[in-house]
Amino acid sequence: MALRLSRAVPIWRNICSVSVRAMSQTGQWGEGAGKGGGSGGAVRDAGGTFGKKQAAQEEQYFKKLQAEQLKKLKESVHDEIKYHKDQIEDHEEAIERHQKKLKDLAELEK
Repeated sequence: MALRLSRAVPIWRNICSVSVRAMSQTGQWGEGAGKGGGSGGAVRDAGGTFGKKQAAQEEQYFKKLQAEQLKKLKESVHDEIKYHKDQIEDHEEAIERHQKKLKDLAELEK
């Protein structure tokens, strides 16, 4: 049953996911387990300068990842806009062709 429920999750969540990180109110990141650093491994659990450095590197990684995701999303939207503008132009040309045909047929009837 658990497999069926996991399949019900929409696929688009995996395509366009944005990571959000929050800091605990009790302390700074990397200050040890339970103090905002969480249980992220031996270095972060120990706290100190290395824990803070690792927390900062993780934050930098997630900010970079989010920026890349937003860039890809913007590019995708721009591509869609261009596609639809091209479609509009194609349809307008088709309308003009059909109107010309109707005009030519109307002249033949006279």
